[in-house]
Amino acid sequence: MRTKKLLPATLALMMVLPSFLDHAAAAEAEGKITSKDEAVYATLKANGKLDDIYVVNTLDVAEAGKIVDYGEYSSVKNLTNLSKMDQNGQAVQFDAPEGKFYYQGNMAYNTELPWSIDVSYLLDGREIDASELAGKNGQLEIRIRTAANEKADAIYFENYLLQISLQLSNSYQNLKADGGMVANAGKNNQITFTVMPGQEENLSLKADVNDFEFTGINIAAVPSTLPIDTSEMDNMTDDMSTLSDAISELNNGVADLKKGVSQLNNGAASLRDGSAKYKNGISELNGSSSQIVGASSSIGDALKKINTSLSGDSAQLDMASLSQLPAGLTQLADGMNQAADGLAVLRENYAAAYGALDGAIMGIPSQQISEEEIAALYKSGADANVVKKLVDSYEAAQTVKGTYSQVQEAFVAVDPTLKQISGSVKEMSITLNAISGELSASLKDTDMSGLEQLQTGLKELSSKYGQFHSGLVGYTGGVSKLATSYNTLHTGIAGLADGTGELDNGVGELHDGTSKLSEETKDLPQQMQQKINEMIKEYDKSDFEPVSFVSAKNEKVASVQFVIKTKAIEKEEQAEKKAKPEKKKGFWELLMELF
Repeated sequence: MRTKKLLPATLALMMVLPSFLDHAAAAEAEGKITSKDEAVYATLKANGKLDDIYVVNTLDVAEAGKIVDYGEYSSVKNLTNLSKMDQNGQAVQFDAPEGKFYYQGNMAYNTELPWSIDVSYLLDGREIDASELAGKNGQLEIRIRTAANEKADAIYFENYLLQISLQLSNSYQNLKADGGMVANAGKNNQITFTVMPGQEENLSLKADVNDFEFTGINIAAVPSTLPIDTSEMDNMTDDMSTLSDAISELNNGVADLKKGVSQLNNGAASLRDGSAKYKNGISELNGSSSQIVGASSSIGDALKKINTSLSGDSAQLDMASLSQLPAGLTQLADGMNQAADGLAVLRENYAAAYGALDGAIMGIPSQQISEEEIAALYKSGADANVVKKLVDSYEAAQTVKGTYSQVQEAFVAVDPTLKQISGSVKEMSITLNAISGELSASLKDTDMSGLEQLQTGLKELSSKYGQFHSGLVGYTGGVSKLATSYNTLHTGIAGLADGTGELDNGVGELHDGTSKLSEETKDLPQQMQQKINEMIKEYDKSDFEPVSFVSAKNEKVASVQFVIKTKAIEKEEQAEKKAKPEKKKGFWELLMELF
């Protein structure tokens, strides 16, 4: 039995003895390390305040011997073998065999983490201390705030990425984690937040809880080595070049549009001026219509009286009155001649006004713009208000042009009608002069034989003049209607000119805007490439060289990582169960665990 009990000890001694011998031999020489890794373990209270912190150092020993490492430790512990470690201030000295050597350093009480982490809890909208939260029911919100700790070296905050994870059991319902990724991990839900280097964040998690318990928050901090694939960047910059070229073409198109709108505005202004002349001319014509009708009515009455006077017995004619008839006929002929001259002048003025109106309206472009082209113009990115003005002006111009084409026959008919009326009045004047001359000659010769012929001629003239007068009244009525209607048309033309003026100003402003946009975006691909480079520089920390967290004296530091965890929130019975002291293990049990 005693032999059996000694066997494990003998085996262990045989296994350890070579190590002790090698260690004793190496103690005389200086050791050499090729790299060092630091894993910083920190325990936080439930509210995020620092509770405990220690570092596990891993040294890659290339040559066995005496090693000196540095750190502001309150105590150190050998995790590789049983050899003693000497601590003198920041210097930690020990003998290390070749290979990996591990030791733990418990940090001094004044050590600070690079991040300030604050955790708060709200239950049903009311903030509650973590110590009072275990076993509670309701709507829970966990808020996590991360920021730079100004008391620590900023190099870690600026270059390290934080991965914050919470593991929640399926008793948590209606999970909401803004900005967090929720993953199913068996019976639990894993919620992960990522905080980029140099960023301060306010994170929030909401859930409905029943009999609340919480395993705590795990935070891993590592250098940001996000792989950024730049192979697609060329396509993006090419797209930006296309966009820049398109903006330049848009600016050129708006410049052409501005020229076209300026021409349209000039044409609309000319149309307004021509329309104003025509309006004034037709108004003058309408104003003189009453005089013309009045004069014509007087002529008709005079012819009727003369015809009535001559219709009686020639023997009963008053020769004194008859002798005055030639002078009256001559005066009547002169009046008709003046009326004919007035109509001729009126015709000339009308022709000038109509020519200006016709030229202005014919100057409106007749090209049709389709609904698809108008829709495309709205989608082009141009100012919608300017486009609307353009479309309204185009539609108004086309309406004026279409209306004019429908009533153009009426405008055209005015000139020949005036010519015909003027000619007819001239002919009547000539006829009256001829009658007056013949009558005067007859009276001088006291030859009354031609009186009967005179009576017949005047009767026929009076009858036809009535028809002429009726036509003249109808014509002047038409002129009156035309003058009244044209006022409305002229108002529309004036509004069109005002609209094209506003449109011209608006397109000018639009062109100024597109010119500025074109100027600012002509280097868009280069600007984008610069932004991409800045983004890569901000988040790509591949060139980051780690520095020791525990002491600036340490060299050949390959990596520094942080593992941070908040304490769990548990009900009292669970906490007491975990706090039950375990049976201490003996020396040989600890020694066997090493192997």
